[in-house]
Amino acid sequence: MMPELDLLNEKHILERRLCELRIALDEKQDDAISSALKELTKKRSYFEENLRLANELKIVEEEMYILNSSLLSLLAEYDIRPHLISSSAISYCIKQLYQHMQWKIRTYEPLIPELRLYDQYPVNLPGKIVSNEKMDMMDSNIPQNPDIYREVGGTSAPGYFDQYGPEVPFRPSNTDARFYMGTMPDNQVSLASEGGMDLPGIDSFQIYGDALPGCKLQAAGYPTNGTTLCIFQWIRELDNGTMQYIEGATVPDYVVTADDVDTILAVECTPIDDSGHQGDLVRQFANNQNKIACDPEMQHEIDSYISTGMAEFTVKLWMDAPDWEQTTLILKRSNYLIKFKKTDRVVVDEKYSPELKVCIMKVPLGCTTQFVLTCSDGTNLPLCTDDCGQPFNVENDVRLRDIIVLTMRYFQSKALDAKRKLKA
Repeated sequence: MMPELDLLNEKHILERRLCELRIALDEKQDDAISSALKELTKKRSYFEENLRLANELKIVEEEMYILNSSLLSLLAEYDIRPHLISSSAISYCIKQLYQHMQWKIRTYEPLIPELRLYDQYPVNLPGKIVSNEKMDMMDSNIPQNPDIYREVGGTSAPGYFDQYGPEVPFRPSNTDARFYMGTMPDNQVSLASEGGMDLPGIDSFQIYGDALPGCKLQAAGYPTNGTTLCIFQWIRELDNGTMQYIEGATVPDYVVTADDVDTILAVECTPIDDSGHQGDLVRQFANNQNKIACDPEMQHEIDSYISTGMAEFTVKLWMDAPDWEQTTLILKRSNYLIKFKKTDRVVVDEKYSPELKVCIMKVPLGCTTQFVLTCSDGTNLPLCTDDCGQPFNVENDVRLRDIIVLTMRYFQSKALDAKRKLKA
């Protein structure tokens, strides 16, 4: 009898210990799960913060690009071209232009009453050429104080002294009135202008390659007169005649994209030698200065989508997931929608509006399949066509991206035109 009681006691003890172990294990599991959830929540918050910062950075980069493009257009009106397309170079040029304008205001300040009385005398702003007769009449009214003259490059030229800041050389009014941005010492400029020094240059400057979406172009030429460095900048000429600098396109190679279609594409090259002397800027147009167009096969595919009034593409979307998710992009004449392939859940479904934007990313830094769709509410949807082309290769994926962008832009343009006609 006693052995049985002992066994029962041991059994109860073991059961109690087992229960305690289970409770402890459950507590540890709960603690582990709670800790994992906290860590996951923290990582999710970091991930959301990174997304927010990335979105803000993209907005800032777009604003910076717009600002730089506007400033470059302003400088181009005065025939000023920075050596490098960078914020510091642009700000330096703007500062020089501002100082030049300040000098002209102070120089012509005594003429302000006369200018108000005689409107027929145009102001000699940079970029405008005034007749010699009128300029002589204006110059005769400028106080000729010998104290404000200094020797600049061996010639007598008016300047201003410390009360106005650093001295700025003056270009005579009867010469070309375009603002001059000095890039070398004045004595070297004089030698170059007198033929004492040959400036660096580039001969037989050409663009090689097919000027078609998805194709690579290359600018090349033969350096002359000691040219050791060339500064490149690809630009687009729009329908209104303005020149748009392409952000990041500062290398000889350039990949044509959907953004270039229906624009005139060109590249500018500024030769420089080891001493920092800058030669004349040369410009070469792609496609014989004709607008960039799609190849016949691509255009036929786009036309077929347009004629049927609908297009369906497989693209990848990046949202909160750690990886790209396959989606279906459906384009119609009046609206578009994106839905997940696995669940058919609709991500976005809206009509075309002026706020809708389709912009290419990371171009022209190489072949890329990514692009961003900005919805009418400002939401940015990163998309890509990786492994979506037929057959699967990078060229076809890039080609598919351009087809999607061009087709969507056409549908949007036609839809907005129809709305305008209805309102009219």
